[in-house]
Amino acid sequence: MSTNEDRTSIVETCTRMAWHADQREWDRLSTIFADEVTLDYTSLDGGEPVTLTPADIVAGWRDALGAYAATQHLITNHLVTVDGDTAVCTASFQATHRHPGPLGDAPLWTLGGDYRFDLVRAGGEWRIAGVVMTAKWSQGDREPKATEEARS
Repeated sequence: MSTNEDRTSIVETCTRMAWHADQREWDRLSTIFADEVTLDYTSLDGGEPVTLTPADIVAGWRDALGAYAATQHLITNHLVTVDGDTAVCTASFQATHRHPGPLGDAPLWTLGGDYRFDLVRAGGEWRIAGVVMTAKWSQGDREPKATEEARS
């Protein structure tokens, strides 16, 4: 695979993480990860980075993102460095989370920052082996609020 083909495949793999999560395509989401993935969301949540399986990631994201009526993760400004069968992709992101409620009336929580994706080539495909999310700004209320309509 040429460097341009690698770059295109790496950017698409990182984009698929956001797309599958936002579309709630949980089975497809699990296919973009390596067998073990280190997730570092400490800039937002504190604590320590964790190492999880794809199934663990999907279960956690299904619960966390499923609390919102909708999410949209936009990833842009990809910079890719390939070194054999490993790669690093850095990118900017903006993630908007819509609380439950009628369309147009529900509050939003928006988070912006940077991602660092560590990738490995496995079976000819690029897989995400690590994600460092660095939150730089946020607007709105993070905690989803159940509405009377959503509780019914």
